[in-house]
Amino acid sequence: MSSLATSSRSLSSTLTERRLPRWMPAANLVLAVLLAVAIGAGFGLSSKLQWCLIGAILFVAIQYVASTAVEGRRHAKNTMATSLVWVAFLLALLPLISVLWMTISKGIGVINANFLTHSMNGIAINQDGGGLYHALIGTLEQVGLAALFAAPVGILTAVYLVEYGRGNKLSKAVSFFVDVMTGVPSIVAGLFVLSFWIIILNMPFTGFAGSMALAILMLPVVVRSTEEMLKLVPNELREASLALGVPKWLTITRVVLPTALGGITTGVMLAVARIVGETAPILMLVFGADTINMDPFNNPQSSLPLFVWTEYSRGTDQSQARAWGGALVLIALVMVLNLVARGIARWKAPKGLSR
Repeated sequence: MSSLATSSRSLSSTLTERRLPRWMPAANLVLAVLLAVAIGAGFGLSSKLQWCLIGAILFVAIQYVASTAVEGRRHAKNTMATSLVWVAFLLALLPLISVLWMTISKGIGVINANFLTHSMNGIAINQDGGGLYHALIGTLEQVGLAALFAAPVGILTAVYLVEYGRGNKLSKAVSFFVDVMTGVPSIVAGLFVLSFWIIILNMPFTGFAGSMALAILMLPVVVRSTEEMLKLVPNELREASLALGVPKWLTITRVVLPTALGGITTGVMLAVARIVGETAPILMLVFGADTINMDPFNNPQSSLPLFVWTEYSRGTDQSQARAWGGALVLIALVMVLNLVARGIARWKAPKGLSR
């Protein structure tokens, strides 16, 4: 009976415990914004970023003080941690929203059918019109070739690391160099292809040369993502296949790879999205062109990052407007690739592993 009474009193105290109203965080946020605006205007702070930081600090402080006064110190610490998480989330969104807003506001004005279906052939730097069709074709061909080179090599390398080379010296060396390649700047890959392919072998500047540099940048991302997906495949599936007398290579191709196919495809698509916006190797190897070149193996090409850099560097209002339009198309292309990767991952995800 005594324990029942104790639990009853504990439940009663929990139900009657003082808590902040649900609307209080929103009210405190409004108060913090008003105080930040007043402080920023009063002290003549011109940077809106400073206003945001002041508002964030005030919001956390007001939330902590209000929670301490009503709920006590124990709940106040939890409230402060929650407030810090929300503030960090909002601060992380600010640069993304700013970039998107500026790109959309400055680039949407030039996006039309003519801009997407014409090149810059014969268009002066201070002349309206022109388009990025030649750059879009170049980007799709160069990225497609890079994916054609890097995806099979990266997937097979990951298969070796997970299925055949666990613990041996070669796999450790390969894993180490993959980690090193992950942090290699893009301009280093461009310099390597420039020195070996163009200077030593005396090959021309082409879209193919740029695709080789992009493949170097894409390769470690494919290896790492595929390796992690293969590690997630349950060993029971491998053991069941081997117990039936199926050879190891057939187990990998018929059991392991199909099970991890969704994650592998997602990793490849994300690696493609990572190289689409690379500018430095393309600037050194593709050389650039204002005309449409459908052949990546002959003559210089253009690409979307190179188009944006070239048009913006020309300095006229017309060329800079085209540069913002190209940047908007590039962002849209990367967004589409990420959405496709998420869709494939959800479509190919094993349905029975969550049970």
